[in-house]
Order: sequence, then structure tokens, then C-alpha cells
Amino acid sequence: MKYQFMQQYGSGFAVVKMCQVFGVSRSGYYAYLRRGFSPRYEENQRLVRMIKDIWQKYRRVYGSPRVTAELHAQGVRCGKNRIARLMRENGIKVCPKKGYKVTTQSNHSFPLAEDLVRRDFSADSENQLWLSDITYLWTWEGWLYLAAIMDVYNREIIGWTLGKRLTKDLVLTALQNALIKRNPRSGLIFHSDRGSQYACLKVRNKLNARGIRQSMSGKGNCYDNAMMESFFSSLKKELVHKETFHSTDKAKYFVYDYIEIFYNRQRRHSSLNYKTPVEYAMEVSHP
Repeated sequence: MKYQFMQQYGSGFAVVKMCQVFGVSRSGYYAYLRRGFSPRYEENQRLVRMIKDIWQKYRRVYGSPRVTAELHAQGVRCGKNRIARLMRENGIKVCPKKGYKVTTQSNHSFPLAEDLVRRDFSADSENQLWLSDITYLWTWEGWLYLAAIMDVYNREIIGWTLGKRLTKDLVLTALQNALIKRNPRSGLIFHSDRGSQYACLKVRNKLNARGIRQSMSGKGNCYDNAMMESFFSSLKKELVHKETFHSTDKAKYFVYDYIEIFYNRQRRHSSLNYKTPVEYAMEVSHP
């Protein structure tokens, strides 16, 4: 391992000095050079090339667990600790997370729904529990607000919309898109925060008309809707903080691409045994 490191990274240092630092002999190092690279080294180099390809393909957002899962899906046998070490040694890492502001407008007079979820984010099948929340994106033409709805069962974003105003219509449009896509039976739970956009009469009437039970998280507690918070965190880290949206049209294009192409159909989720949301739903319904 010392010889390999010296050969790979020691081009700018004298051999004598490197041998002193690593406590090896010059004759041993030169003998190693004559023998060439070890099979283990060659295999590591091949893995690094594959890791970089995966990292680039999946928008530089995959850490070592998802990279390992993708390698396994390609039939490559490797351990997660080895992949983590190779990524660390080669500077292959995801971008750090950044915070974002709260968009909840809970200072209103609308009636509030009971918390039916109580942080139990589990579902045995589709259309048992939907979660929803709102976040924001900055463009050179002003703020855009994103309302999204997730099916807890397979983590798929089943309804979403972007708008320039933080109003009830934002939620109603996202909800209508989800209802058209899934057409759920009565009994579904729809969980959100206490914002006025969710508590208003039009949203409550829409849910009641479809036999959907409304649920709301506690006041000011992000953990009561943690799964949506996690999705928005990924969206910010993997898209918003990496792109500059010169126009609202460009922002809408990138959000569509992220949600419909990448997040729902390409991005592996650790909670789904490293399957994509669409893949997970298809495998369960068609084993």
C-alpha cells in the first residue's frame, strides 16, 4: 500500500524523501516498480472509474451507500466500506446540505385537523397515506413556490405544482394532479402542516368530497412531517443549490426533470432497499 501511494501521488517528491517518510527502502520501492501494479491496485482503479461514472450519471448526488447499490445492480461484487474508502481517497463526495426558510402560514382562523399520523410514516400499500408540504425556489424573475404530494408507500411524488403566489390554489392544483394520477378510494389520509393553504375551506371540501381524511402536524414541529422535509432537503441539495434559475420557465423545466425523471424513476432510496419509487411499486404489484 505504501509503494502504491508513492507511485500514484509522489511525482512531485524525491524518492529518497518519500522512502524516509514511509520508512521503506529505495531498493524495495524500485523492485516494486519493476513488478508493476498489483491486481488489487488495478481492481481499485477499475472501481474508481466505475464510481466516477455512476457519480456523474446520477448528478453527483450519490454517496457511498447508493453507489454501492448501483454497482451491485450492475453485477459488481464489492463491499460498502471499500467503496466509501475509494470515494474518500479520490475526493468523490456529495454537496453539503443547506438550510431553508419555513413557508407555513399558521396564523389563521381556519379549523385545524387532528394529527392522525403521529410520526408513523408507514403504509402497506399505495394510497393509504399521502404527505404534502410547500417550499420555495429563487429565480431571477422572483420567487416560485413548490407544493408537492408524496405517497408514503413508495416515496413517489405523485402531484406537484409551481406558482408565483403562496396561496390555496397551489395546494389545490397539486392535489388535483395527484387525484387524477392515482384516483384513490375513500379512507386515504392526507397529512400536512397547519398552514392556511391546507386548512382553508376549498381544500377541506375537496378532501371531504373524495372521502379523504385530513391530518395536520403539531404547531412548529418539522418532525411531524419529516418525510416531506427530507424530500425538500434532497431537492435543495441536489438541484436548487447547484443551479441558477434565470427564468421561471427554466426553473419549471429543472423541477420537472428532477421530480419526474430523476427522483421518481432513477434515484435509489435507502428506505426502499435502494430501489427507485417507480421500480419499488412495480416490483411489489408485479413480483
